[in-house]
Amino acid sequence: MDFTDRRTLGRTGLQVSRIGLASGYNAPAGAVHRAMDEHGINYFYWDRRRPMMAGAIRELASTRRQEMYIAVQSYDHLGFWLSGSVERALRKLGTDYADILFLGWHNSMPSARVMEAALRLKESGKIRFLGFTGHNRKFHGKMARSTDSPFDVQMIRYSAAHRGAESEVFHELPANRPGITTYTATRWGKLLDPKKMPHGETPLTAAECYRFVLSSTAVDLCLMGPRTMEEFQQGIEALRDGPLSQDEMERVRRIGDHVHG
Repeated sequence: MDFTDRRTLGRTGLQVSRIGLASGYNAPAGAVHRAMDEHGINYFYWDRRRPMMAGAIRELASTRRQEMYIAVQSYDHLGFWLSGSVERALRKLGTDYADILFLGWHNSMPSARVMEAALRLKESGKIRFLGFTGHNRKFHGKMARSTDSPFDVQMIRYSAAHRGAESEVFHELPANRPGITTYTATRWGKLLDPKKMPHGETPLTAAECYRFVLSSTAVDLCLMGPRTMEEFQQGIEALRDGPLSQDEMERVRRIGDHVHG
């Protein structure tokens, strides 16, 4: 397994980098350019509440839109504002369409109004694929195995300290499965915190956290949300270093158990 190779994002057929860049922590604009130009990262997840990445994505999209995949998210649970929020995101990012729209924070099937609005966006070409996020792993597992799920991609919380997805979502996935992307690989920084470690253990690095997630054969892509270029470099190290060894995996799981417990 080579993390520098592109991966097919489930049934979407998109060939994505194993690390994706998310705007959640105001990733520096320079990281967007370096991600694509120097490291082959081609997946960019933009949350409109975090504006810093928008200009860099817009600049790249003006000349290289076919080389990149842009995901946006909406938290509209009523369906009244979904279309408008997507249109505003597209204008902000300087593109006519998003590759993926994620319906955010859904722990059960979104309402009929939300789904109708989302599917209209898909039919109009404003989005290519539909995804959802949420913390209910049983619902994620149900959708991942459903033959008639409307979702092309799922975004799941997964880290060394939150491994329930291994049994509830990743186990025995069908061949025609949705794309699986993950977030919070560092468990919001707790796996990096010396104060959270077992006695005598040094904290994990962000690179080790990403490598743990990507070592799962079910995971197509892991998001990182760097706040600095130094944090961005940790994701690049994960791509370079590849899967964890058996000893490294045992250590990461041991620390994850402690942090979770």
